[in-house]
Amino acid sequence: MSWKSNKLTEILGIQVPIIQAPMAGSTTPELAAAVSNVGGLGSLGCAFMSPDQFADQCATVRGATNGAYNVNFFTHEEPGQDSVRGEKMRDALKPYYDEFGLGEVPAAVPSAPSFNEEMLDAVLAASPPIVSFHFGLPSPDAVRAVKATGAVVLSSATTVKEARWLEQGGCDAVVAQGFEAGGHRGTFQASFEAGCVGNFALVPQIVDAVSVPVIASGGIADGRGIAAALALGAQGVQMGTAFLTCPESAAHDVYRRALINAGDDDTRITAAFSGRPARGLDNRYIRDMLGKDAMFPDFPINNTLTGPLRKASADAGKEDFMSLWSGQAAAMSKSLPAADLVKILVAETDDTLSRLEIT
Repeated sequence: MSWKSNKLTEILGIQVPIIQAPMAGSTTPELAAAVSNVGGLGSLGCAFMSPDQFADQCATVRGATNGAYNVNFFTHEEPGQDSVRGEKMRDALKPYYDEFGLGEVPAAVPSAPSFNEEMLDAVLAASPPIVSFHFGLPSPDAVRAVKATGAVVLSSATTVKEARWLEQGGCDAVVAQGFEAGGHRGTFQASFEAGCVGNFALVPQIVDAVSVPVIASGGIADGRGIAAALALGAQGVQMGTAFLTCPESAAHDVYRRALINAGDDDTRITAAFSGRPARGLDNRYIRDMLGKDAMFPDFPINNTLTGPLRKASADAGKEDFMSLWSGQAAAMSKSLPAADLVKILVAETDDTLSRLEIT
């Protein structure tokens, strides 16, 4: 059997097991549709959307492709209010706000809710073919309601324990998020440190632990990485950073340039932007916030405080205060239209497997 055809491609309804990661704030309907139209799985990052925005973007994707597509939501615990940390963080950010002439730092309140009943209703109305989650799963009733529409359910695991829990919770496939991955760490059952496992160790252990297909994610940038993931037992890959430099992504030009110029050791894990650990390219703000984690308000409250600063930095053409989420293979980005990128990834994987005498 070809690597392009397996249980994962069957349940997702795709032709090649390459998933464009659902990066909230950077994905667009155009990016998702372009990937789906060449046989991969395009994704929308919906964590910060309103139900109306979600409905509009779903309709746009449906109108632009006959292929499957994925919508993704965060299922974090709602943050506790801590006025002491909130005020400390506001005080720490004030000099940066003054630097950009932004006025007062906003109040320390959540920027977006976790997946809730209102969004569940929107999902049930839109009935997307694939629904994925990050930071665990919503309530069992919500998972059952989503699956009752015929949708395939996915979520991310950073440990074997999490993967087993996701399978028991109704996931049809599990995304194994290696430590190399960019963006927010998906760890949800233990401390962040418990989920610091690289793909070469994580993927085969999750494959052995669950009966559903496993999708490798983190630091995969070309056909060699895809072939390696398959050799580890994954039935597909999820790639995020590789698609950020595609013209269809919503990434700012400053962000794109930073990715293209990145080196192999330029990423750092930080909670300074959102209040939750995430991997991004090192910059002035990350360095300034080293060792200050104790004052960061809970996710996603910190997003509210840093959001205007990130936007001002981008508008000024400066990387200094932007959240430049990136995996460890950013330097391998190809900066091609998404459809061309998927085709090249397939060709590279074919070539790698052929050289290894694997079909």
